[in-house]
Amino acid sequence: MAILKFPSVDKADENGLLAIGGDLETESLLLAYESGIFPWPISEDMPLAWFSPNPRGILEFKDFHMAKSFKKFLKKCTYTIEFNQNFETVIMNCAIAKRNDQDGTWITDEIISQYINLFKNGYAYSAETYLESNGIKRLVGGVYGVCISNFYSGESMYHIEDNASKFALYHLIQKLKAGGVKWFDTQMVTPVVESIGGKEVDRENFIEMLNATDIHKRIKPNHL
Repeated sequence: MAILKFPSVDKADENGLLAIGGDLETESLLLAYESGIFPWPISEDMPLAWFSPNPRGILEFKDFHMAKSFKKFLKKCTYTIEFNQNFETVIMNCAIAKRNDQDGTWITDEIISQYINLFKNGYAYSAETYLESNGIKRLVGGVYGVCISNFYSGESMYHIEDNASKFALYHLIQKLKAGGVKWFDTQMVTPVVESIGGKEVDRENFIEMLNATDIHKRIKPNHL
């Protein structure tokens, strides 16, 4: 049974932890995101955890920038971009990607299955980088996240070729900007997020920005 109500976000502790337990059904996830909350499993062996950190990480597209080296790469690379063609593979590859700052992954089997359901219901997305070689097109990187009305949240990304995840993120942001979207929820500000223009805002400010996206109308976006 889906969660019917979350505690007020101002009840979160200093680490942003708001609630323990519940489920990841589509209704629960929609309610969470429209309330400024997201799931972040601590481990497979512990109950599901829900977070609403203060401050919150965002990327305003007016501040978005890439390094000069990536811009040079962009001009000569042979990657191609597609959206929502291979969501399941993108999220599964994000789960197994090795990361220098993590021993394991928070993308559990339950996260994978329930976000695939969220995607099938029209509220999640993937941006995918492909490389063609010898007539064979390979998926070499991507980004996945949540989209509700004009709200977009980036959940995770991966690459198996140089700059493939950045290529997907770059084209995702260009696509969203063209659709009138002005910012992107990053949840936290990692060094990578900070390097492309991400910043922290007070949770109260974030909730105001969130509500301005018409997220409560639960419109299935058509930007991608």
